[in-house]
Amino acid sequence: MLLLAINWQWGQLSVGGADIPMQQFIAAIVFIVASLTDMLDGKLARRDHLVTNFGKFADPLADKMLVMTAFIFLVSLGKVPAWVAAIIVCRELAVTGLRLLIVEQNGQVMAAAMPGKIKTTTQMLAIIFLLLNNIFFAAVAIPFGEIMLYICLFFTIYSGADYFIKGRYVFKDTND
Repeated sequence: MLLLAINWQWGQLSVGGADIPMQQFIAAIVFIVASLTDMLDGKLARRDHLVTNFGKFADPLADKMLVMTAFIFLVSLGKVPAWVAAIIVCRELAVTGLRLLIVEQNGQVMAAAMPGKIKTTTQMLAIIFLLLNNIFFAAVAIPFGEIMLYICLFFTIYSGADYFIKGRYVFKDTND
């Protein structure tokens, strides 16, 4: 994602009716590889029974850092409204804080729930299609990247609420 911070003109690539600046194309490929290796890592850990509390905490944290960085750069490119990125970043930080409180309180890491997994998938798809300037859908003028952005925003809010509902016990006063 840091490739997007470099202010060089590397040319453009025209694919599927979309013109894509080369930096965005390379950043998208790196993002896709990072997303796929993250998915593969999780599958292998579950298959080989190598799931650990560290992995349950570190893997979602790495996802959050990758996604938050991407959305911040997409704001700078004018592809994502700042308010959308702010909601996504705030949710990610709030859920990370909640997960830390849960670990501190009972020593258990709150594993990723299905809404959170859907959120991560939709976020990653939105980022990829926004970086690739709506490749595959540009010729038919369907703003798939923007559609995915608002789908991921819905799941960002929904899954954040889900985590806080499930973890609300950490906010109860234990002296009652």
